Amino acid sequence: MSGWVIFWDVVPYVTLAVVVVGLWWRYRYDKFGWTTRSSQLYESRLLRIGSPMFHFGILVVVVGHVIGLVIPESWTDAIGLSEHAYHVQAVILGAIAGIATLSGIALLIYRRRTTGPVFLATTVNDKVMYLVLVLAILAGLSCTLLGATPLGDEHDYRHTVSPWFRSIWILQPRGDLMVQAPLYFHIHVMIALVLFCLWPFTRLVHVFSAPIGYLFRPYIVYRSRDVAGRGELVGSQPHRRGW
Repeated sequence: MSGWVIFWDVVPYVTLAVVVVGLWWRYRYDKFGWTTRSSQLYESRLLRIGSPMFHFGILVVVVGHVIGLVIPESWTDAIGLSEHAYHVQAVILGAIAGIATLSGIALLIYRRRTTGPVFLATTVNDKVMYLVLVLAILAGLSCTLLGATPLGDEHDYRHTVSPWFRSIWILQPRGDLMVQAPLYFHIHVMIALVLFCLWPFTRLVHVFSAPIGYLFRPYIVYRSRDVAGRGELVGSQPHRRGW
């Protein structure tokens, strides 16, 4: 077994351990830091443009990764989606989403660099996070262009990267499959693993704070109480002035 096979068999589990332990540590010891540290008060014009572009773009990118990595080729064949049609839509949607995501984060970085108060609120942690995130996006776009279009070798990642990814979750790692993938896929996945290791310790942790409980909370019930027989709401009477 080669060193690279061992690398792709072991490193994903190390990354998962860092993510889980990091999230636990952050929640246990840094609850007040579990935030995006919003800078909207300092500047909102560029934020209104860059933030939606980045977030909607990255959402499509994530959905595309889930479809490409989790859903086996046999499933798409079963619903009548040909291999050619699958890759065409993957390239078109992936390129659009990737460009939107890259444009959005470029605008956010420009805003952070050129707006004084926002720049002063930017930590070294933020700078490292932005750097790795941008590299991951660029590497992903490279995989889209080089791995699924005539510009490259048209490598079918669903025969190598995808089954390797699924093998990690069933505790039967197939690093040998990942070794067969081209170098640009190796670079993209390595950068992604670094990004995931940084995730719990940066502002990206807010991804795990989606207000899901809000959907299931009970309604707020407002009740009135008859005050001195006048049927007024509690608190509706003007307070007596103090000192």
